Amino acid sequence: MSRTIVVGLDGSPESLAAAEWAALEALRTDAHLRVVHAWLWRPRVYAPLAGVSIPPPTADDPERVWAERLPHETAAQLAALHPGLSVSAERVAEQPVTVLLAAAENTALLVLGSRGLGGVHGFLVGSVAQALVARSRTPIVLVREGAAPEGDHETRDVVLGLDLEHPDASVIAFALRAATHRATDLRVVHGLSLPPYYGYSGASGAGVKEELLAEAQRQLTEVLSPWREKFPDVQVREQAVIGGAGPHLVEASQNAALVVIGRRNRQSPVGAHIGPVTQAVMHHSTAPVAVIPHD
Repeated sequence: MSRTIVVGLDGSPESLAAAEWAALEALRTDAHLRVVHAWLWRPRVYAPLAGVSIPPPTADDPERVWAERLPHETAAQLAALHPGLSVSAERVAEQPVTVLLAAAENTALLVLGSRGLGGVHGFLVGSVAQALVARSRTPIVLVREGAAPEGDHETRDVVLGLDLEHPDASVIAFALRAATHRATDLRVVHGLSLPPYYGYSGASGAGVKEELLAEAQRQLTEVLSPWREKFPDVQVREQAVIGGAGPHLVEASQNAALVVIGRRNRQSPVGAHIGPVTQAVMHHSTAPVAVIPHD
């Protein structure tokens, strides 16, 4: 895997915010930043229906000129704002999902913009981002326009949503590296679903909840113990909570520099699958979200 971060650019304010986030992440991690814009010209009128032939765009076609200038001008602006940044840019004539999946292969990170809806509504994740999150084998970070400046994030925790049934090492390591690069703490959240029998035969008392939470807390400590030894400079705080992890992670995102979640590489009958926790956090987090694919 190369030390390269790819950012998908389409000219929208959210994609420009993603480019800025990616530039800062590249500086933090000593990585090269690759700005990629996918633009495929299509005629506005279909020739078979109109009965006319539409030539391809000329070199001075306004849309083509814009598509050529966008990635290079953005890269130049990032380089001027961030001395020492290694950055390149390109425009590729292909569909965005195809281009970005290929560009992200064997790289460290793919960064995309997501539309901010404000307040509790959080992100609006478009079809391109949805498809990429579902199919990419490369970690993806979703950044919305209007997020708090990166300088404000430096003192905020990195938040990790951890599934104790599948505590994947790559997800935990990503979160710990993110905390290390930001010199901040890691807050680990595990959502505990109550068992089916809860509420019956006197099994709904506070003591049962406390026992379940204590056991989950013990498991969290056990899973994270070797990671504390590998990353001694990161303060790790674990938290087991009752209920699905999604709402708790969304709440935690309000004071987070980054929210990290895992996505299992699995297929549903209708294609690649994004789980409910990932969906909830992607759409409603107020902080950037890193989705880490794993087996």
